[in-house]
Amino acid sequence: MIYVTPLSKLEDTLMRSGARRLVTLLREDADFVRPVVLAPGDHLLLQMHDITEEADGMVAPAAAHVAELLAFVRAWDRSAPLAINCYAGISRSTAAAYIVAAALAPGRDEGELARRLREASPSATPNARLIALADDMLGRRGRMVDGIRAIGRGCDAFEGTPFVLGFD
Repeated sequence: MIYVTPLSKLEDTLMRSGARRLVTLLREDADFVRPVVLAPGDHLLLQMHDITEEADGMVAPAAAHVAELLAFVRAWDRSAPLAINCYAGISRSTAAAYIVAAALAPGRDEGELARRLREASPSATPNARLIALADDMLGRRGRMVDGIRAIGRGCDAFEGTPFVLGFD
């Protein structure tokens, strides 16, 4: 199971879910301290801004970020849940959850995974750049991009509500 949460609800989500691995997607200068319940090797911090195109003074999501994410989750033994967070729990973290689900369930239909994401989180608006990079790396031939495009932008929200995404 994958638990997705905004930063403000991370500690509670970790306690309630029993997650023992965490992916955090935040900008470089964001205040963040790895939760003490996690060993350093069980936490992946990906530093990027929530943007879809290159911009001066900002770090755009890149292929290297997606490669690190894929390597980290492929090493996950799935004995305990995985948690994923970004600042708001709406864009970078929902993109990462969709990417993880697609990577770990390669036979699943991308559109079905996207619909499951929408059902789990009405506010999910996955970062399109992360999705496109992962689509290419996973050889999905545009199907991940199409799946996310089909569910459209999520409802307006300042912060997402924690949710669970299954992928099996």
